[in-house]
Amino acid sequence: MDFVEQLKSSVDIVRVVGEYVPLKRVGAGPRYTGLCPFHTEKTPSFSVHSGHQFYKCFGCGAGGDVLKFVMEIERLTFPEALKSLAERYGIPMPKRAEYSDPESKLRAAVYEMHEIAAQVFRASLEASAGAEARAYLSRRGVTPALAEQFGLGYSDRSGQALTPKLQDKFSPEQLERSGLVLKRSDGTFFDRFRGRLIFPIHNESGKVIGFGGRALAQGDEPKYLNSPETSIYRKSFVLYNLHRAKEAIRKRDSAVLVEGYMDAIGVFAAGVQEVVASCGTALSQAQVRCLKRHSATIVVNFDPDTAGANAAERSIQALLDEAMRVRILELDGGLDPDEYVSKRGAEAYRSRLQAAQPYFLWLADRARKKFDMRTAEGRVAGFKWLLPPLQRISDAIERAAVANEVADFLGVDRGVVLREFRKQPRGRDSGADQSAVPALRRIEVRVIRFLLADSRSRSAIFPHLCDNAAVAGFQTGALVRQICALHEHAPDFSFSELRDRLSEADKAMLESLILADNCDQGDGDSVEQVIQALESECRQFRVADLRSRIRDAERRGDLAEALRLTEQMSQVRPD
Repeated sequence: MDFVEQLKSSVDIVRVVGEYVPLKRVGAGPRYTGLCPFHTEKTPSFSVHSGHQFYKCFGCGAGGDVLKFVMEIERLTFPEALKSLAERYGIPMPKRAEYSDPESKLRAAVYEMHEIAAQVFRASLEASAGAEARAYLSRRGVTPALAEQFGLGYSDRSGQALTPKLQDKFSPEQLERSGLVLKRSDGTFFDRFRGRLIFPIHNESGKVIGFGGRALAQGDEPKYLNSPETSIYRKSFVLYNLHRAKEAIRKRDSAVLVEGYMDAIGVFAAGVQEVVASCGTALSQAQVRCLKRHSATIVVNFDPDTAGANAAERSIQALLDEAMRVRILELDGGLDPDEYVSKRGAEAYRSRLQAAQPYFLWLADRARKKFDMRTAEGRVAGFKWLLPPLQRISDAIERAAVANEVADFLGVDRGVVLREFRKQPRGRDSGADQSAVPALRRIEVRVIRFLLADSRSRSAIFPHLCDNAAVAGFQTGALVRQICALHEHAPDFSFSELRDRLSEADKAMLESLILADNCDQGDGDSVEQVIQALESECRQFRVADLRSRIRDAERRGDLAEALRLTEQMSQVRPD
């Protein structure tokens, strides 16, 4: 067996997909559903079939086997996805050229360089050169154990702590593509990060893909220096600490979003392990979708200054666009999250977190500060300012209830609410209905079900399909022919082998049929009953064909031919 097929047969797609998407089993069958991780939706249109080991979203069209899923969800090349799954499930991978390519080799080198860099930075923090960084961490309440847990490090000021170690093993091209070094005009390299406290940034699988460096000396700018985008790091797809937080997010069905590295570390140390950070960048749709794969509920806890409030306001828009349930936590005393935990304690922070208010009340507070609530014009202007985020609530009843609550809070007449809602477009409903199963005859559904069951069922049915003229009239005729062709060549073919041979139309028909709610429930059929039904179908087809030919002969006046065909029809015993 080819290694790719061996791996796919050894790995359960439900288990793999379930690490990224909460799945629910449909009845007692092999089908699971969940919200699609590749597009925005409220109504699940994403299905995984454990029996045939494939996934399909009827909302955005995404679909494939376990390797395709890992490639899409982690943005990996085929060889990288193959290697990732093999390592994750302890499957020995053969060293063969076709399982690699230049881009994958480069990315593998960049991953390795980042692992080396993380070790170098970590060792520097523990050495004498890291005294200033250790003192800073101590002042911020970060213990040595916490620093070790988060892999914090220090980049030496010399600019030559990391570069020589990388040059010993990697080519100049690989060094330039790593984002870890800079090149002088004379062609020599030096460390990108110098004299900074280092925060490793991980992907969702836990691999180091970049670094954030905080300046420690006065005058060092910028205050935070992050890795540039590379073949393994795209900042709009990454949330700091998600690889640690995702299990807690699922368990609590809620995430906490903060702005910076230190905020995430401080909140995590307080026992709130479902915390992630946006690292000071504007929240992207890709980042929100990463979160939504684990929970659709979030508490935004940005810094209480003007910049933090503006960032929270922008984030609300991005979160509502992805149909997230949003609350806002604004801490008193002008304290950042990590400062609040340090000064008020973990219990106080968790208490404030539980009391976080719905986003629309927080926005209403913002509106009261922006507009003159003493006048009717100011109150209406404030309400109009709040309308866009309110319109993003997809449920019409909830949207109206929230709008009325906000209007009462601002002192706006409910008639104004009704008039404004009539003017505005309705909030989008991002859900997608399950694709309906094509209108197939019962005999076709029964045949396909048994053809896909196992090689034994196929072997029994196969002879009754080859010379059955009725099959040519099936909507699934092309699909049946492909199954039969594969069966002749390899009776134990896999579902993915069949799927790869189909046209897009037949592939869609097959997927819709398999993922139908009643496809795997059965109807008490046996293989013998299906064979009898096929034979009956064949007889009925032959009788209908003979009747048509008899009519043609009679119209031509060829009575001898009509009598001959009538004799043939009498020998066929239709049901």
